[in-house]
Amino acid sequence: MKTYENLLTEKKEGILTIVVNRPDKLNALNKKTIAEIGEAVAEGNNDPEVSGIIITGAGEKAFVAGADISEFSSYSEQEAAALSRHGVEVFFSIERSAKPIIAAVNGFALGGGCELAMACHMRIASETAKFGQPEVNLGLLPGYSGTQRLVQLIGKAKALEYLMTADMIPAVEAHRLGLANYVVPAAEVISKSTEILKKIATKAPLAVAAVIRSVNSHFAYNEDGFETEIKEFGKSFVTEDFKEGSAAFLEKRKAEFRGK
Repeated sequence: MKTYENLLTEKKEGILTIVVNRPDKLNALNKKTIAEIGEAVAEGNNDPEVSGIIITGAGEKAFVAGADISEFSSYSEQEAAALSRHGVEVFFSIERSAKPIIAAVNGFALGGGCELAMACHMRIASETAKFGQPEVNLGLLPGYSGTQRLVQLIGKAKALEYLMTADMIPAVEAHRLGLANYVVPAAEVISKSTEILKKIATKAPLAVAAVIRSVNSHFAYNEDGFETEIKEFGKSFVTEDFKEGSAAFLEKRKAEFRGK
């Protein structure tokens, strides 16, 4: 694996763990860190030994506590728009990853950190985790798709409430709203994420990727999710994994998928 300036990475038992490693800044996202996250996710997707990815933060206080305001406080309108576009593109690469990505939210997930977590396919939160989009406190709005994904996950009315009040969302409430898949003790966020990814790894990789593409197409303005599902369903019938899966079912044995 490549060595990164602001990330730690570890590959173990088919799972790539990406740790945002700026604990002195509560893992705040600067431009370099966002770019490195994109590179690490791409590396995981291109590695045949990797079946799933976990993104988490270093230390016990924060997953990612926001963007690094000191970096962009003097930006022009054009520079700010370019920063936003870059973040949106990297977070799209997470959302569109063919391999499942789980955010192990071990503390504050605020601003860009909340947006990073929402770009992942699932979120496992520690009992002390807090989510939020506090940008209006700075005279801003979320710039890395926060206004879009929060609506998708918890609905328009509640999303507008949290986006406009800047209130934080405690882990238990995040779970109730559908923002967090599970809430677990802090010591178990990685193990719970690993448990889910290992279960997914026993399924057909091409089918998992097709599920991700089909679900994402539901929210894409220029795609018909129903048509995407129909096409993906048809394509699955000519894969070796389908032949193996159907044969294993009929023969009452465990399937051995190869991702082909």
